[in-house]
Amino acid sequence: MSETIIARLAEFIATARHDDLPPAMADKARLHILDTFGAALAGATSQEAIRTSAALLRADGPGQSQLWGSEMRLSPRNAALVNGIAAHAFELDDTGGCDHSGATVLPAVMAALPLADGPVDGRRFTLAVALGYDIGRRVMMGFGGYVPHNSAGWHSTGTCGVFAAAAAAASIMKFDAKATANCLGLAASFAGGLWCFIHDGAMAKRVHAGRAAEGGVLAALLARDGVTGPAHAFEDVWGGFFKTYAHGPLTPDAVTNALGRDWLLRDAAIKPYASCRDTHAAIDAIGRVLAREALQPGQIRHVRARLNSFLNDMVGGRDVSTMPAAQMSLPYAVAARLCFGGAGLAAYAPERRASPEIASMLDKVSIEIDETVSASWKSSIIVEADDGRRIEEQTSVQLGAPDNPLPLAQLRAKFDELAGLVLPAEQARQLAETVLGLAALPDARALLPLLRAGEPTP
Repeated sequence: MSETIIARLAEFIATARHDDLPPAMADKARLHILDTFGAALAGATSQEAIRTSAALLRADGPGQSQLWGSEMRLSPRNAALVNGIAAHAFELDDTGGCDHSGATVLPAVMAALPLADGPVDGRRFTLAVALGYDIGRRVMMGFGGYVPHNSAGWHSTGTCGVFAAAAAAASIMKFDAKATANCLGLAASFAGGLWCFIHDGAMAKRVHAGRAAEGGVLAALLARDGVTGPAHAFEDVWGGFFKTYAHGPLTPDAVTNALGRDWLLRDAAIKPYASCRDTHAAIDAIGRVLAREALQPGQIRHVRARLNSFLNDMVGGRDVSTMPAAQMSLPYAVAARLCFGGAGLAAYAPERRASPEIASMLDKVSIEIDETVSASWKSSIIVEADDGRRIEEQTSVQLGAPDNPLPLAQLRAKFDELAGLVLPAEQARQLAETVLGLAALPDARALLPLLRAGEPTP
């Protein structure tokens, strides 16, 4: 048992302390918590989160875990599911973890919070979140990274995110190493999520995050009550997670490499735009061209974006009939930046997607397949103007990436806008200040009333 990957992860999770976190990682964790709350509060208005999922699950009766941006309380599992769906509903949640770690980790932590034995101070809460990000990313790296696993057809937010949620829940519930190992082992059987949503813009993508959060909480509840999970879930055995889900060479040593010394929360990015992360470098590049060349939309004759086949399959679509489809479209993101001056949530509203100006601009945007492109931020955008100018702008590290971070003022502005969709301004301000002050918070359960909208449920 002591030699398995799960045993090593479990010992690490069970014995980790906030002081083990580098100060920069603790600060970063709080920023991602704030960002995820904002994304989820906005997502609480989505069809997937409220009008469908929450309405369906409310029939199970009230529970002890808060549904964010609502007066409802649900069971811990159901709250994790709906809050996870909400966090990912509008493509505004963070990326670069499992991939969408915030939408899997924070709903699980918050759902498990009422189950904790006594107060949970802000430092312990922050640690649980950081552990979730770390474990989810490590599991994905066991496949060799994002591209090998996702190109095989798996959506890593669902397949790897369940381990992130399970680790965070185990931490917040103060599991020992044995219970944590069972929790992680059980989570392996709850992993799932397929990329086939990409072909028609189905809402299933959003559900993957919620299911991962729910799976992590369910694994924790079962482990708490003595249900065992497989100790060899990550080993090269029949039915092992990597062997079953992989379509290529594996790097299982990456799961435990520099464990406790290298916190992989460092890879997570915050999104300034309401679209797939692999559209962001192109949006930034178009912005630089417009700022430098003073071009107006009517002066644009043609725009070409260079992508490899994998990226084209992911974000090269042109279907904008639904919001999920438009948010996965690089052509639409570029056209929205040109027509509307940005690619925030408002740019994906039904009336914007159906506007004649966006239809005209979309006709001018094309994709050039170039297999030498190694990443969306290592490519270029070519803009051709009516006056004959041809401007090629290299894409670069996107705004919000770890080495190009979103300034705090912009993060607060994003949070205020999104939280303001369901919370009064003063309540949103208190929530933001409480999150940013987690290091000194005596009990993280103080967050719960700040996430409630409407009249509280008895």
